[in-house]
Amino acid sequence: MSDIDDILSELGIGSDSDEPKRAPRRPRSSAAKPNRHSLDQRPGSFSPLPSMPSSQTRYGEEGSSVDEDPAVLQSKLPSRAPGVGNAMLDVYRPEDASDSDEDRSCELSEMLIERGAITAEQLTSAEQVLKQSPGKGLVEILFEQEGDQEAIQSVVAQSAGIPFERVDLEKGLDGGFDGKLLQRLGLEFCLAHQVLPLRTEGSRVVVGSINPSDVFTIDEIRSQLRVSSIKVVLIIPSDIRSALELVGGDSVGDMDLSEILADVEESDVEVTTTQSADAVDLESQAGESPVIRYVNYIIQNAVKEGASDIHIEPGEKKIKVRLRIDGILFESMNPPPSMAAAITSRLKIMADLDISERRVPQDGRIRCVVGGRKLDLRVSSLPTGYGEKIVMRILDTKSINVQLEDLGFDDQTLEIWKTQINQPHGILLVTGPTGSGKTTTLYSSLRQIDKSKLNVSTVEDPIEYHLDGITQTQTHAKIDMTFAKALKALLRQDPDVIMLGEIRDHETAHTAVQAALTGHLVLSTLHTNDAPSSVTRLVNIGLEPFLVGAALNGVLAQRLLRRLCQHCKAQKEPSEEMGEFLEMNGLPSHEMWMPQGCEKCRNTGYSGRVGIYEMLAVDDTLRDVIARNPNVSEFRRLCLERGMNSLRADGINKATDGMTSIQEVLRVTSAH
Repeated sequence: MSDIDDILSELGIGSDSDEPKRAPRRPRSSAAKPNRHSLDQRPGSFSPLPSMPSSQTRYGEEGSSVDEDPAVLQSKLPSRAPGVGNAMLDVYRPEDASDSDEDRSCELSEMLIERGAITAEQLTSAEQVLKQSPGKGLVEILFEQEGDQEAIQSVVAQSAGIPFERVDLEKGLDGGFDGKLLQRLGLEFCLAHQVLPLRTEGSRVVVGSINPSDVFTIDEIRSQLRVSSIKVVLIIPSDIRSALELVGGDSVGDMDLSEILADVEESDVEVTTTQSADAVDLESQAGESPVIRYVNYIIQNAVKEGASDIHIEPGEKKIKVRLRIDGILFESMNPPPSMAAAITSRLKIMADLDISERRVPQDGRIRCVVGGRKLDLRVSSLPTGYGEKIVMRILDTKSINVQLEDLGFDDQTLEIWKTQINQPHGILLVTGPTGSGKTTTLYSSLRQIDKSKLNVSTVEDPIEYHLDGITQTQTHAKIDMTFAKALKALLRQDPDVIMLGEIRDHETAHTAVQAALTGHLVLSTLHTNDAPSSVTRLVNIGLEPFLVGAALNGVLAQRLLRRLCQHCKAQKEPSEEMGEFLEMNGLPSHEMWMPQGCEKCRNTGYSGRVGIYEMLAVDDTLRDVIARNPNVSEFRRLCLERGMNSLRADGINKATDGMTSIQEVLRVTSAH
């Protein structure tokens, strides 16, 4: 077979010269070098790597062709810097984006200070943290440092050009936010991405977010909800957290009692056979649908009525279910007596108590969601002659989230109390009987303290409500974890403010006084009838009078009065006896506010409660008097002479203003 050179020669095609003719063909000798075409003689012509097509330019280079022969593998390719390509150079420049982000951050910082959302000190602190926190933004750092979320987000919204809204937590699922869309997105998703579906406007879904530039999350929401358009509004993180807590977003396994039937009838709990409690499989009976529905209805009805406690009292012939509403017990319903054991067992199962043990008291806790509100029920069982009595205290987070200004303080008392809780050290006491609102006052006071700059800790028995930014410790009597031991441990935790649930014994009182004298602010409670008698109680516990005088800053005694119903209260002429009482107290005796009763207040004339207060601020003069260990009556008279307003006087002032009635003041307060 002829080689390629011979064929090309016969066709008249030259390889190395332009001569028209080639030399005559000579026979090939075995030692002669084989003839090759010039293309085959190029270096790398027979490389195993494929050559680049002639029509293709090199990546990253402009031009229509390459200089070398396209069939030959190039030994050296030009280097190419990593990048996104020439087509994107005008769109994406990392250095430009960084400069733009810095400019926007500076502009936002200036706006936040100009609008008064933050102070220069807060900005400096946040910027220092920002340098050490890669991946976080300025606004996120400010939130973590407990800045004013509403003020900050309103400025951010104005800067970003999007609307700013507050979530209506009062309405909850009935207009505050969209429960169906929330269910489709999932609570974990909303919590992780800090978003909340608010409502639907036509074909568009309105979603609240804390980050206006998180377009990837918005795209994911659009995909999950399968909608074409989403409107983003800016909301604050605490609204998202509160909304998710309303539907149980931070709890696992909570019972959603809002799903029970609202039209439960007595026929649902009819008992066909009568058996003794000992002859019944209590756990099986407690799991039957009518029992579950009836217990759920009891709880749901109590929450609807605004009750603070539920009493289930077994009797010989009937069971009484009573609700404590505004401090007064009202009989609510009477289940069949044979249902007593099943109802008790159902509640004990819910509270994780031992249903087989009916001879000793037990305590437990039920976590549930009723009508979109997350509740904790503190359950206590007590053996009686006709079975176990169950009492449940309803702990509603909504009722504890109140400001000091909303508790009923008059202006002077409120100003004094705010001054006291801002003191660097000393003891502050809140006194009153059980159910007088002491815990609410203490929690509201702790919210006034700047938790971003102070270490605030509590010792409680039990922890009734969980507070953000505060270290809360619970006592355990079984393992000898007492108030005194917990307080001693807290003093080694570098605290600034300490709240004790109660001063019960000498050891706790002595430790609290030592803490106050060594530079800590201690808030606690005592069970006394008025403010001056708290001093005597501390001395009786075993404290030296001079220590009490040195450590005590103030005492606040309080009670809760039923508030007159705003829909039916009226002014009427008092009775002759009441008129004399009003004249003795220097009040107008021709008319007074009195309860009437209507459907909205269950015909009681009262709806809600308001506090009355007796504020004793200890000054240097009173410290000297306390050191001499005065008796109660003498010390109280001296306090009144120095301007202390008594509980009854504060109550009468509120009755004069139409907030409550004189009868209610006399019922709650004693004559001093």
